[in-house]
Amino acid sequence: MRSAGRVGAAGAGLVAGAVLQLQQAALWAPTVYLAAMAGGLIGLLALLRPGSGGHPAGSRAGWPAATAAMATALAAAALLFGSAGWRAGQRLAPTLPAAVEGQDLLIEGRVAELPRRSGGGWSFVFEVHRAWHGGAPVVLPPRITLGWYPDDADDGLAAGLSGTMAVPRGGEVWRLTARLRQPRGLMNPHGFDVERAWFERGVRAVGTVRLSRAESPRRLAMASSWSMLAWRQAVKDRIEAQVRDARAAGVLAALSLGDQNAIDDGDWTVFRQTGVAHLVAISGLHVTMFAWLAQGLVGALWRRSPRAMLRLPAPTAARVGGVLLAALYSLFAGWGLPAQRTVGMLAVAAALAVSGVRWPWPVVWAASALVIVVADPWALLSPGFWLSFVAVGLLMASGSGERRQDADAGSDRVTTAAAWPQRLGHLLREGLRTQVIATVGLAPLSLVFFQQISLVGLLANLIAIPLVSFVITPLALLGALAPPLWTAGAFCVQQLTALLGVMAGWPWAALQVAAAPVWTVASGLLGGALLVLPAPWRWRLLGLPMLLPLLAPPLDRPAPGGFDVVAADVGQGTAVLVRTARHLLVYDSGPQYGRGGSGGDAGARVLLPLLRGRGEAAIDRLVLSHRDTDHVGGAATLMQAMPVRALLASLEPGHPLRRQAGPADDCTAGASWTWDGVRFDVLHPFADQPAPVSAAPNTRSCVIRVSAGGHSLLLTGDIERRQEAALVHRWGDALRSEVLLVPHHGSQTSSSGELLAAVRPRVALIQAGYRNRYGHPHADVLQRHAAAGIPVVSSVDCGAWSWRAGEEPACERERRRRYWHAPQQRADRQP
Repeated sequence: MRSAGRVGAAGAGLVAGAVLQLQQAALWAPTVYLAAMAGGLIGLLALLRPGSGGHPAGSRAGWPAATAAMATALAAAALLFGSAGWRAGQRLAPTLPAAVEGQDLLIEGRVAELPRRSGGGWSFVFEVHRAWHGGAPVVLPPRITLGWYPDDADDGLAAGLSGTMAVPRGGEVWRLTARLRQPRGLMNPHGFDVERAWFERGVRAVGTVRLSRAESPRRLAMASSWSMLAWRQAVKDRIEAQVRDARAAGVLAALSLGDQNAIDDGDWTVFRQTGVAHLVAISGLHVTMFAWLAQGLVGALWRRSPRAMLRLPAPTAARVGGVLLAALYSLFAGWGLPAQRTVGMLAVAAALAVSGVRWPWPVVWAASALVIVVADPWALLSPGFWLSFVAVGLLMASGSGERRQDADAGSDRVTTAAAWPQRLGHLLREGLRTQVIATVGLAPLSLVFFQQISLVGLLANLIAIPLVSFVITPLALLGALAPPLWTAGAFCVQQLTALLGVMAGWPWAALQVAAAPVWTVASGLLGGALLVLPAPWRWRLLGLPMLLPLLAPPLDRPAPGGFDVVAADVGQGTAVLVRTARHLLVYDSGPQYGRGGSGGDAGARVLLPLLRGRGEAAIDRLVLSHRDTDHVGGAATLMQAMPVRALLASLEPGHPLRRQAGPADDCTAGASWTWDGVRFDVLHPFADQPAPVSAAPNTRSCVIRVSAGGHSLLLTGDIERRQEAALVHRWGDALRSEVLLVPHHGSQTSSSGELLAAVRPRVALIQAGYRNRYGHPHADVLQRHAAAGIPVVSSVDCGAWSWRAGEEPACERERRRRYWHAPQQRADRQP
């Protein structure tokens, strides 16, 4: 018992060490981590050695059990803390030299993954072999991500790049010219941490291929015919050639090759709304399902050979064969992180099963997860890991694991034809029970990670799971041998997506909630576990009230007479949220990303997750300062995704956004309104200014001042010096504001000394993109602010800037900083 307690303490210590290391904002010196590893390993060997009695070698008496367990946990924590920290340092060591950032580089290397479509082009991971800058060799990170956009090519080169074969294929070796930058992403509350994703994939620079006659890319070698990546690329090409429906082809490629990027964005939205997104990605569920099917097939074949069973029992052969075939399937599907983790967990579970000891399910469950945490501590940050881990645990705890073991044991017996109906009915009942347990038990985790659960998910999964698992996925895989099967699979995909589209359109198809504080998360997770565990119903029903705080978490709102401000990190563009006690104003909607919006827009990628995480059900007033796409790029998405009760805009009559919104008010100086004791004043444009059809849109930017309780904010759009002078002349000291949104992202055409003297802000905010092509913010603008003694905060450094009037502001990049995030770069040092 003492030994078991120390082993359990060691497991808990390993997890604690990983969790502690993942909280570090910056890495320590490598020697510190190596010392922690050595100390932890020596301590564990001494404490866990047979016959140690729970005390180090050489001591005269054993320690009390609690002391021994604590010492074991501390040693294990030190071991994994040091191991994770040292590995993180090794992963972060390759960096892009500052001298070549943004410069043209000649790079030779290999396409390391399947290229994915990105609007009008492609993006892919590139393994760098050699690189040159100005003819001189330069050392680059070994893995980078590149974008390839033929639309940007010179006219003469564009024709040659229009064909499919001119696009880089997986496994090919190319020499090309590219411009690289640090892997720096957007940083917003409730937003996706793309820098962590790059870190986990080993990507240490991102960039764009330069396509011109002078810099024409050149393929140096085709992919090796024995390369797994080349086989995957060939299968994807054949799917696209066989299936004319690109959306259905994308789903088939995702199911067979793990190419989730091939799925259309519209289909992803439907899958998430109906709770079946986990079915169309090569996740733990797919790999586990494949392992179970492979295990059954290997066991059935093995039992046909008496000689084979004499050498190795059929159950053992089935388990080992299932894991090996699941590993091969995962390799063909791209060997992604979810697949790697699942294969590892399956291998541990199989090893324990064939050890000759009937282990309790908690031991198998915990040991499988622990091996993954030791091998990949960053798995603890992945929602997919927790969803898979908890789902398996719930099914084991509820008795499904024992039923499955009994079924496996019974499979050695001959099943008569008369027993098949009874067996089929049992499987159907067990499948329904499993789905109910997974849906109910994982609902709290879905709310925690995604602030959303699908209310039609149970029904949708009852239809989709058998169809995807037993029809579409086998057709997607077998199509590699018989391509007409892909046509049949595409037909099934089309019917399924049509049905799911109808379900997604039902009222209340999904429940959206705000991000929950820690105490509501703990209560909700415990409540969900109680509901599905095999306990008396009087105990299970206690889980219902424990779920309520997670379903309706408390919302943090300013008191009447106060307001909150969030200047979102949208890159090169503007988007600001102003929140009063009962109303929400959104000033501009950020840019479109990629070529012609091919990479989405700030509405979908930034503002909707931000608004939903804050529990916003509607936008009371959307203000569009002028028509430039870096200010209105996300507006259409916002108006489509959530109610917008009023639109105030400086847009010309007939603009598409006016038509989409319905009746809209023109932004004209002199208008004002009050919400919850907070005053909003429109200061520009003036009524006598030319309409935007005959004037540059910047000159008619909508300027709004927000004020309450001695605190104020001035939102300026893209006004330039002449408009600034007119504002000062018209309003004078009324411009005085505590916070200034710097006009035109810090352009040299704006931020005159006259405006700064009139506003006299305590802080100036600049929303601009990292290394943007306009050079914002300009050095002269930063110098003028410095001369006036005005601190400048840039979204490049800060990420999203949050402020509750009367309190200290906060930068999201500082609040969430971890060691994998890009280093700070001051606004006044940005090129």
